[in-house]
Amino acid sequence: MSADVARRIVLLRHAKADWPQVSDHERPLAERGRKDAPAAGQWLATAGVVPDLALCSTATRTRETWKLAVPELPQRPRTVYDERLYDATAGELIAVINEVDDEVTDLLLVGHNPGMHALAEALAGAAEPDALARMNRSSFPTAAMAVLSHTGSWKTVELGTARLVSYWSPRG
Repeated sequence: MSADVARRIVLLRHAKADWPQVSDHERPLAERGRKDAPAAGQWLATAGVVPDLALCSTATRTRETWKLAVPELPQRPRTVYDERLYDATAGELIAVINEVDDEVTDLLLVGHNPGMHALAEALAGAAEPDALARMNRSSFPTAAMAVLSHTGSWKTVELGTARLVSYWSPRG
């Protein structure tokens, strides 16, 4: 596969989590999160965005979000749980993206804020005006998603090299 193909990067923030007396890494989804996660999967399917590879944080709330979203897709992508996505900065997330094999065309990351929002802003050298306005207005709430396009190898993903083409949030 040519490295100059159009690729998509989907950034999914985990759905709403509960605050029980457990470590932050072990926090489960709240009731609202269990409702919003399947809606995120439905949006992906309706938008025709079916990733080849999903990289998911090892935190309980991200794993639960993905477990509830993925049945809504027409096909299940290969999923890798990666501890580096937990509490990662935009720069750390870019380093993970840079390691993805070029056979992957559509990549989904399931992670946390502030990293997901910071990464969407950092990658978007250009944007559809409506998508950018909605993303900035909402501050990337739980279960929100940004879809960015990038032409080139995953190794060439860096600040400003993508275009924000779509933004979705379960709360509008």
